[in-house]
Amino acid sequence: MRADLKVKSVSVRAVAVPMRRPLQTSTGAVSVAPLLLVDLKTDGGIVGRSYLFSITRSALKPVAALVEAMGEMLQGDAVAPFEIEKKLRARHTLLGVHNIVLFAMSAIDMCAWDALGQALGKPVVRLLGGAPRPVLAYNSNGLGIQELKPLAKEAEQLVAAGFSAVKLRLGRPTAAADIAALRAVKKTIGPKITLMVDFNQALTVSEAIRRGRMIDAEGGVLWIEEPIRADNFAGCAEVAREVATPIQIGENFMGPEQMAQAIAAGCCDYVMPDAQRIGGVTGWMRAAALAQGAGLEMSSHLFAEASCQLLAVTPTCHWLEYVDWADPVLEEPVRIVRGRAVGAAGAGLGMKWNEKAVKRYAA
Repeated sequence: MRADLKVKSVSVRAVAVPMRRPLQTSTGAVSVAPLLLVDLKTDGGIVGRSYLFSITRSALKPVAALVEAMGEMLQGDAVAPFEIEKKLRARHTLLGVHNIVLFAMSAIDMCAWDALGQALGKPVVRLLGGAPRPVLAYNSNGLGIQELKPLAKEAEQLVAAGFSAVKLRLGRPTAAADIAALRAVKKTIGPKITLMVDFNQALTVSEAIRRGRMIDAEGGVLWIEEPIRADNFAGCAEVAREVATPIQIGENFMGPEQMAQAIAAGCCDYVMPDAQRIGGVTGWMRAAALAQGAGLEMSSHLFAEASCQLLAVTPTCHWLEYVDWADPVLEEPVRIVRGRAVGAAGAGLGMKWNEKAVKRYAA
């Protein structure tokens, strides 16, 4: 196989995949996963693949347009992720390398690493100097904001799928309703199952401290995730100081630069970058170094297919967030074996599209 590949073209396809477990959070309901499938074609015939989660269907078109425009900028360039990132950052400096600009860059970065891995016949984890291994995972499918009886039933089903940890969404209209949900889930799963909770940025600083202390009193929660607006670093630091249960943030870090700012501000006890916001594989490795330097355990947010390889080379590896939203359009989804995530076999990131499903869910 050739290792001196050049970018031939970048193409995208949008799909809207029905979620097996629709999710109600404090920010609204999600029943369909809008995904942008990205193919980076090389002059050697190898295709690097990745996908983006656009959160809403309306965001698919603008994200797709950015990815395609970046692909045109890169035609004829070497498939060298660091050089690609340098070029794209320079081209988008004035617009700002944040939000959907960074989404698009992250997708291309992951495609480039995938293509390199395929060219060298190695999984990305080996290109990064590590070895494939199962990564501890928690089930993040479901446990949204709902009535207590179906909530408890769903908690039981998620654990029965082979997991030793689950995540509960909080952020109900009242603190009492949140605590009732927490108690219902804890009673169902028992003390041996690890429990995380996520407010999805629902609270003010004062309310986050109040509810956080109530969670402290209940005990048995590994972390409280994004209790307030994610970019309010001063507020996050205040919550982290006042609440005993560890505070987890990071899915909204826009690149390793913002993660460095959050760490410097003392925002959190744990970090959990998202592959499409942190800068793909390249951004992730820089983030992992920051977490190691700060002594913070680092988990992942979504993108289990890439994250299981990235966490395997993360010095402070903590938990992989598992969701099955992309499974229907993948030939070989991530598997869970004894509570740990096992990625697809083969070179690169191991992502290949299930073309029948891609056609069925075309958006």
